[in-house]
Amino acid sequence: MTEAARVRDLSAEDLAWMADREAEIFGTSAWSRIEIDRDYGSGLRRYRGIEEDGTLVGYAVYGFDGDSFHLLNLAVVPRARRRGNARALVEDFLAEARALGVSEVSLEVAVTNTGAIRLYQDYGFSIVRVRPRYYQPEDVDGVVMGLVLDGP
Repeated sequence: MTEAARVRDLSAEDLAWMADREAEIFGTSAWSRIEIDRDYGSGLRRYRGIEEDGTLVGYAVYGFDGDSFHLLNLAVVPRARRRGNARALVEDFLAEARALGVSEVSLEVAVTNTGAIRLYQDYGFSIVRVRPRYYQPEDVDGVVMGLVLDGP
């Protein structure tokens, strides 16, 4: 993350940008603009973005999924990768979980996304199980990862 980077809440005005990045980064398994708008409008999840020099370069979506605090989505545009932006978003997610007193967090990631799996393992996440063919229509398995938090 560059010194001029900051994490902030995404606004409704940012959702078109997010939907475009979804399509570019995740292809056919991307969240659609309709899904993003509907989920954002529910107010049940936290939509966070990371900026470099005032320009959005990544985002994360997290919140409760039943009784689990779950990281649903995290992406950084290719030109802003390997600069700590994904780490900053993971740290934001974990800070929110700790602030809420959550004892355990979880996420899914494509088994093919080895860079993301390593990133999450760096934070202490471990593989809980594999969800066969979780990502569609690509038929890619999803790795469920979890982390027990030590407290605030």
